Amino acid sequence: MLAPSESRFVHDSSLIYGLHILSPPYYIWKLRNISAQKMRPASILYFCVGILALLSETRVRAEDPYRYYTWTVTYGTRTVLDKPQTVILINGQFPGPNIECVTNDNIIVNVTNKLNEPFLITWNGIKQRRTVWQDGVLGTNCPIPPGTSWTYKFQAKDQIGTYNYFPSTTMHRAAGGFGGFNIASRSVIAIPYPIPVAEFTLLVSDWYKAGHQALEKDLDQGKTLPVPDALLINGLSKRASFTGEKGKTYKFRISNVGISTSINFRIQGHTLTLVEVEGAHTIQEKYESLDVHVGQSVAVLVTLKSAVKDYYIVASSRFTKPILTTTAILRYAGSNTPPSLPLPIAPTYHVHWSMKQARTIRLNLTANAARPNPQGSFHYGTIKVDKTFVFANTAEKINGKLRCAVNGRSYVDPSTPLKLADWYNIPGVFSLDSMKTTPVNTPAVLGASVVGTELHDFVEIVFQNNENTIQSWHLSGTSFYVVGYGDNVWNSTMRKRYNLLDAVSRHTVQVYPTAWTAIFVSLDNKGMWNLRSAIWPRRYLGQQLYIRVWNDERSLFTESAPPPNTLFCGLAKGP
Repeated sequence: MLAPSESRFVHDSSLIYGLHILSPPYYIWKLRNISAQKMRPASILYFCVGILALLSETRVRAEDPYRYYTWTVTYGTRTVLDKPQTVILINGQFPGPNIECVTNDNIIVNVTNKLNEPFLITWNGIKQRRTVWQDGVLGTNCPIPPGTSWTYKFQAKDQIGTYNYFPSTTMHRAAGGFGGFNIASRSVIAIPYPIPVAEFTLLVSDWYKAGHQALEKDLDQGKTLPVPDALLINGLSKRASFTGEKGKTYKFRISNVGISTSINFRIQGHTLTLVEVEGAHTIQEKYESLDVHVGQSVAVLVTLKSAVKDYYIVASSRFTKPILTTTAILRYAGSNTPPSLPLPIAPTYHVHWSMKQARTIRLNLTANAARPNPQGSFHYGTIKVDKTFVFANTAEKINGKLRCAVNGRSYVDPSTPLKLADWYNIPGVFSLDSMKTTPVNTPAVLGASVVGTELHDFVEIVFQNNENTIQSWHLSGTSFYVVGYGDNVWNSTMRKRYNLLDAVSRHTVQVYPTAWTAIFVSLDNKGMWNLRSAIWPRRYLGQQLYIRVWNDERSLFTESAPPPNTLFCGLAKGP
């Protein structure tokens, strides 16, 4: 019979998780009972040795695995659109190497910056639980100076799914430096579909013939960027290929790592079974094609049950004129037959088609995610909202040049990262609640935009888009529930249309032209988190802000201290 403090526990190669390890009070209780039963001294000795062995085993195996990466970032030349171009390489690769890990793995990435300007990488969708210092944006990190190295150290804590990374500084993202970041489930946590025989990572990006510095110059002069010149799949305009066997099922992890263009994804002669969106298992709907907006990631299952030949994998732009299209190849093993035209048809500018599809993406309430409890056990629709923010994006001129703004404020990075200023109480860097949390009718101004919240606030955020172009918004540090999409201007009566049961959880959401999108988010991760336009030219021009999630207690349980290798800049001189 078990004592009150004793329970069973399960070992995994990566974690002792969610269950109680036998505690010292139990051993004392047990030894006292053994003594009371007048067991032989030798038996007591054997029992104690067994306990020590168990504790030793637990200590050795309890820590989560470490994965080490050493990356060198350089410029290099690649022929992308039939002409040599300067791109950003990681270890000589374009795109960069994928990170493949398992839930709760510790990730150590040493980055050497051999560019001629400061550089940072952000881990798009990785929540950085208690490690805001590793988020890799200028509001939390000083950039890595040219010719130096810096090491990121963070954990893929309580996450599974399909993510990516990319440069967050200036317009570097338009030159490459991006890659996949895939987190597999732990072996002891069941996934809600048959395990595929293999996985493929597809990074879809828009691409300009002009280099990133030319794009920066145009933006700095107040110009808008034209439609990109092309789309790429894994850095290639046509030649990417993926091989599988007839009758087998494969997982395709698809990320839109472009800077401005929504895409529609499809595979000729095959259906896509959606199984995961940015770490959330979804109801397994079948689609002929899927819209994936800037900054978003999805995972689909594809069963190869057509004739043995080659088929086109197609990505085409949405809401652009002209329509951009790129292809890759799905090759059946043993095929000697090239793919044939026509390409599968896709929507072009059909906004309501896309919104209707977005509403069909629902959370699988009975599936486990990173933890062994159903995704539907968090009843977000029954939680009282603490605060409501309505953020409206605008594009307008400030000092004669085009800028983008949120509620009348166009973000400019101060020389001192906001988080460092907050931690070390450095005055003059930002003012808390420096922007309105509802739309304004006054001309936009420049400044550092910060909204204050308290740890564990449950917040409703409405993204209001009064422009005739699609928007895409990303929130670092957490994920959120997409509870509603709608046309025109949001008002409180729209809440009657919210999905309060099985809205999908994700980190990046689209807002359609002259429309709104509403999300619910539990701010349970302390830090200074970037809420930004995933459309990079707009972010570059100021369409971003930071949400300060704070309480007055400094505790390692809620937030780690700055790491020993913290970079300092501006007014931040270190401890």
